[in-house]
This record gives sequence, C-alpha cells and structure tokens, in this order.
Amino acid sequence: MRKILKNRKALNPVVAAIILVAVTVAVSIAVAAWMGSLSIGFMETKEVTITNIAFTGTGVSPDPAATIVVSVINTGRTDVAISMIDVNGEKRIFTPMPATIVADAPATNITIPYTTWEAGSNYIVSLFAADSTMVDSYTASVSLFATDGTIIGS
Repeated sequence: MRKILKNRKALNPVVAAIILVAVTVAVSIAVAAWMGSLSIGFMETKEVTITNIAFTGTGVSPDPAATIVVSVINTGRTDVAISMIDVNGEKRIFTPMPATIVADAPATNITIPYTTWEAGSNYIVSLFAADSTMVDSYTASVSLFATDGTIIGS
C-alpha cells in the first residue's frame, strides 16, 4: 500500500499556475461583460430642454393664426418622441405629431395652435415622452412689442 501512495504524482506546479490564470481570466471576462450590460441602460438618457417659447398672431380671441412655437433641443444620447403637450394643464394638439427630438441635433420647433393667449399671462408648457414621463416644463409670459422694440403689453 505504501508503494502505491509513493507512485501517485501531483500536478506539476507550472500546470497548476496556468490553470489558475485561465480560470481568473475567464471569471474576469464574465464579470466585465455583466458590468457592461448593466451600464448600457444608464447611458441611454433623455435630456430634452425647452430653449424658447414664441407666441404668434394677435391672441385676440378667436385668432386662427395664433400659435405657440416651442423650440426644443435634445442633449441626451437617445432620440425622444414627444407624444403629448400640456399648456396650463390642458392637453393640446401640435405639429409635427408625434415630434421626434433627435439626440445632438439642432433645435426642433413644435407648433401648438392656441387661439386665445393674452398679453401679460403666464403659460406653462409641459412636454411628455411616449412612455408618459414629463421630460421638461417651461413657463413663459406673453409680451407685446411695438415695431420700435418697446414693450406695449406684458
């Protein structure tokens, strides 16, 4: 029996080191792939910002040419589809509908028919993405200007 135990050979230390390194590399690749798949979801951000709101037409009710023009820019990494716009808490139609705000593109103008705006009033415009999350809200006040640039009503 003693002779059998003496003849048993263990792994060569070089082979053991190679196996240990291979297992370590395989585990590190698996962990890196897992962490990479987790971080991809965090990189897709929605960063839509209203940069300007302009009121067109006279605003005297009813004025079929009166509109609110909203300038929007997307500084996020993914395109955002605007599916709903609220003006002072009321859902409004708009063009283009739905409006796709492309990531890292110049500002996009969204036109909202709004026939009864009043000088001096505040209007809160809120944008909602296709998944119903509010992506931005902006408050603007209507000011009327004379042809020489002076404010005649606000």
